[in-house]
Amino acid sequence: MNKKILGCTLLFFLLILNVQSQTVIGKWKTIDDVTGQAKSIVEIYEKSGKVFGKVIEIFDKDRKNNLCSNCSGEDKNKPILGLTIIKGLSKEGETFCNGKILDPKNGNLYKCSIVLEAKDKLKVHGYIGISLLGRTQYWFRAK
Repeated sequence: MNKKILGCTLLFFLLILNVQSQTVIGKWKTIDDVTGQAKSIVEIYEKSGKVFGKVIEIFDKDRKNNLCSNCSGEDKNKPILGLTIIKGLSKEGETFCNGKILDPKNGNLYKCSIVLEAKDKLKVHGYIGISLLGRTQYWFRAK
């Protein structure tokens, strides 16, 4: 009887850990579209029922102190390190959408959707107007 209880308890905790690891929440390594090199770490978090993401690490030492000079509004001339680039996504099924993503390189805000493609692979899609007019990046969970 004790072995069954112990086995069920262990299985329960393994399932919980597995479910928790299958979430967009966490730290993600961004990849440069042109070079294929890792650019930064973005931490995705939930606040007041919405999902946000901020830059918490920049790998290129020459760009660590760059400002978002092309940004507008409250993001204008803010340091990119610490900048919130994913703003206000809400969950619809397995997709997070109806929010924005900021490209600090050009200062543009795009509509955004993200979806967990695999446990450690995040599909990030930014677009103007309709979803077909945009680009997709894949980010990988930071270890």
